[in-house]
Amino acid sequence: MKILLVGALGTVGRAVAAELGSRHEIVVAGRKGADLPLDLADPASLRAAFQRLGTVDAIVSAAGQVGWAPLLELTDEQWRFSLAHKLMGQVNLALIGQAHLRDGGSITLTSGVLNHDPVAYGAAASLANGGIEGFVRAASVELPRGLRINAVSPGVLVESMEDLGAFFRGFQPVPGARVALGYARSVEGGESGKVYAVH
Repeated sequence: MKILLVGALGTVGRAVAAELGSRHEIVVAGRKGADLPLDLADPASLRAAFQRLGTVDAIVSAAGQVGWAPLLELTDEQWRFSLAHKLMGQVNLALIGQAHLRDGGSITLTSGVLNHDPVAYGAAASLANGGIEGFVRAASVELPRGLRINAVSPGVLVESMEDLGAFFRGFQPVPGARVALGYARSVEGGESGKVYAVH
């Protein structure tokens, strides 16, 4: 398969690229250092990227930044940033990208454990994650041409504990390679409207 992978240079993205890249052609997309430059927060950038890319078998997003601050200190700008990147960025990736998928192709988005297990400073992430999961379930009912859509909900990664461990006391960290299996299941399986929790 030819797979568009957004966020391939991030912690989750590198693990997904290693897993799927052993069997498929990966097109690396993102804001910096990517084969295909694009900005999730800019729908015009997404349209231009897909025009350059052409048709693919699968679209995978392992991206989506969020504001990270105490609830009452999150600024309007941080809320808007979180929605533009993590939530609407991925929604627009799916809506624009579906027209560039082959019949029966798949879309895989990323939510996260904070949808169900919130932590301090993570309210914007929890909001975006919940929105992604609701969107995936609803979109699976209406996507045409046998297209599938799922989300992967990773826990905190082992590789991220040095930076994020203080916020995730009591959580069992998950190796990136294990998280990547959720993406493989979505891309290479047959289900739609699912959220694969890898916590």
